[in-house]
Amino acid sequence: MAKLGLKEIVETTVSGMGYDIADCEIVSRGRLVRVFIDRIDGPIDDALVRIKVEDCERVTRQLQRVLEVEGIDYDRLEVSSPGLDRVLRTVEHFKRFAGRQIEVRVRIAVGGRRRFTGTLLGADEQMLEMKVEDAIHRFPLVDLEKVRLVHKWS
Repeated sequence: MAKLGLKEIVETTVSGMGYDIADCEIVSRGRLVRVFIDRIDGPIDDALVRIKVEDCERVTRQLQRVLEVEGIDYDRLEVSSPGLDRVLRTVEHFKRFAGRQIEVRVRIAVGGRRRFTGTLLGADEQMLEMKVEDAIHRFPLVDLEKVRLVHKWS
């Protein structure tokens, strides 16, 4: 059986604990492991604020044990909530947050622009669709550099 990489180990562990992995960053040549967790049960608005310090502590303790057993060498592990301006990285995230305001940064400029802000309409395995002002834009997923929720402060 092939040995799992660091991201796969983190993702398997976090999902096995009943959390969604919103994002996972491996920084400084693997010395810093940064994990953003979320809950996927309950209303969407509640999901954005449902991760508590206790959740982060629980996941941190479990990941420390798993990474030690797997022989993964790292200096620092950070586990936190994805926040209100969370990164969306999977088709499931795009479907879950359809109807919300997003900011999209694309790898190659489209019409001289690399950043678009508008309403997420949805996505499939190939394309993300959003409404920017009065126009519908479709972006191939492979061309997306970063997609974030835009939080409206009231």
